[in-house]
Amino acid sequence: MSPLRANVYVAPAIPWSKPNGKEGGPWSPISCTLIHSDNEAVLVDTPITNAQNEDLAAWIESTIPGKRLTTIYITHGHADHWLGINMLQKRFPGVRAVATEGTVAHMKQQVEPAAFKATWGTQFPNQIDTEFALADPLPASGEFQLEGHILRAIEVGHSDTHDTTVLWVPDISLAVCGDVVYGDVHCMLGAANTKALREEWITAIEKVEALHPETVVPGHMKPGELTGTFHLAATKQYIRDFGDVVGEDGKNAREIAGEMLRRYPTRFNQGALLVGAMAAAKIGQMGKL
Repeated sequence: MSPLRANVYVAPAIPWSKPNGKEGGPWSPISCTLIHSDNEAVLVDTPITNAQNEDLAAWIESTIPGKRLTTIYITHGHADHWLGINMLQKRFPGVRAVATEGTVAHMKQQVEPAAFKATWGTQFPNQIDTEFALADPLPASGEFQLEGHILRAIEVGHSDTHDTTVLWVPDISLAVCGDVVYGDVHCMLGAANTKALREEWITAIEKVEALHPETVVPGHMKPGELTGTFHLAATKQYIRDFGDVVGEDGKNAREIAGEMLRRYPTRFNQGALLVGAMAAAKIGQMGKL
């Protein structure tokens, strides 16, 4: 059996638009992991826009010349990790997309007409391939193969959204973590807006730690940033610090964000931090009613 190798492409941050057409700030950079053997390859996740996915396709071709991309694995349902499926299937004929049943259900929700128009369609107008291609559900085992090597979807529960997974590649002790783990980028805590949900996210990371990976790829990381197991502890600490900052004393969103920026001055995308701070502050205010 030939050995496996892996490469990581990070789609750089791009601006997104508000409903009024004004720029809303940067979108976090998105990692895409290419796992390959002698003849075939698997891609984990895609970025958002046509231009981003054209760049990704060119990178794949230059990274594995002569090899065939057979599978795209999607880690979770957030559309910024899978909107490139259709373009890549056209560029690499015969490639299939797969995910867990929970991820496939979430993908469908993301592109329901009203939901898409209110989110991705407004944020990236005329930039997205709207011939949506969804993933096929994996069997209950979560397993598929790359030239005889087992790759396994590990369901870890709630992280920055529900029904999230990591792709575990045991032969090289590689965990491709999607949004369960972040690099030096502010975690999106908008949907983990309570103490219980933040604890679920920490539990999800601990499920990854229990695999004893040697390499960990975060779903959002800066271009050029090193992959590694240290991202597990760093993401847990960020979530715990966020909970400590929120506390129980009714801080407003700007106070929460300001303190997190003081603690994490190098993390990218203050907009993502503010979304989480606003969600946590709203929950805190509701709790006092």
